[in-house]
Amino acid sequence: MGMSSLPSSQRGIVQDATGKLQLVDGIPLPKLLAGTVIVRVAAVALNPSDYKMHAAFPMPGAVVGNDFAGTIVAVAEGTTTDLKPGDLVCGAVNSYNREAPEDGAFAEFVRIPVEILCRMTEVDIPIEKAATLGTALATCSLALWATDALNIPSTPDTPSLQVEPIPVLVYGGSSASGTMAIQLLRLSGLDPIATCSPHNFELVRSYGASAVFDYTDTNTSVAIKAHTRGRLKYVLDCISDEQSVRCCYGAIARTGGRYTSLELVPDELLATRRAVQASFVMAFEVLGQEIKLPGGYGKPADPGKRELSIRCFAIYQRLLNEGKLRTHPTQLLEAGLESVLNGLALLKSGTISGKKLIVSL
Repeated sequence: MGMSSLPSSQRGIVQDATGKLQLVDGIPLPKLLAGTVIVRVAAVALNPSDYKMHAAFPMPGAVVGNDFAGTIVAVAEGTTTDLKPGDLVCGAVNSYNREAPEDGAFAEFVRIPVEILCRMTEVDIPIEKAATLGTALATCSLALWATDALNIPSTPDTPSLQVEPIPVLVYGGSSASGTMAIQLLRLSGLDPIATCSPHNFELVRSYGASAVFDYTDTNTSVAIKAHTRGRLKYVLDCISDEQSVRCCYGAIARTGGRYTSLELVPDELLATRRAVQASFVMAFEVLGQEIKLPGGYGKPADPGKRELSIRCFAIYQRLLNEGKLRTHPTQLLEAGLESVLNGLALLKSGTISGKKLIVSL
């Protein structure tokens, strides 16, 4: 199927002039660009960033949403890829790109570069669950292996063979990025440990964490330092608030280490330990493009991150084909784009824990 056989317009969740999210008819389909495909969306996954980022950085007219899964309906001419129309795929787009406000997942069709897609046609994962993968995989590419982030010394392709594996703390292990990071760390020959609520302990252990700690316990950093015998040098903070920073910093070895957050953390918190190299990553840095956002969220272009992401997504494709990656637990909401707005309100209420909300289209 080519672009000529597709409708000229579609429905989608769009930010209006007041910043409110609305379901709108008649928005244009994104145009095919070199190196991209158009996907007919079958399911979307909801993230807190879907309402947080657009509230912080209003973009009237922008289509919202990052995570999706669906079927390729068009491939840009001249694109070097094995992907073809009819393939089931999943991925995540940057819906905060001021230069491409049409790039949002909460719509009937979405455009995405081929390098950051996973082909799911022959993978034994339902398409609704596949929608959870894109942001988590993109985030882990940068957080775990970027040279300015944790820069972990091993990967699932080149796992560590140390008799005593290197410990890595995942703070917020029951989040979607947390459960994915735990799996990838385990497959890299490392020793993932985690924090979460006690009711999610077994969930986090089931993804490969060797030890889990209660994030509400004021002595958790002491307990982690004792468990790791003062050897902890790598920390991924999926929560990234004042409490998490203090706990993570308190658990890191006396000689220092690396700390990566998934939210922007105030400099005064990060400056409490000079021996800790702190960084902040956002999933949509995977394309290596400049991020034109204010308030510390802006990032310069970095082609090296695109190259890293291409290598990582090749690894992820192999792991998915071999059945070695599990998706995050899901909660399926009522079908239809109308349910996205209700789902975001549910997410905002703070009552969802250890599950990813999914809407099928």
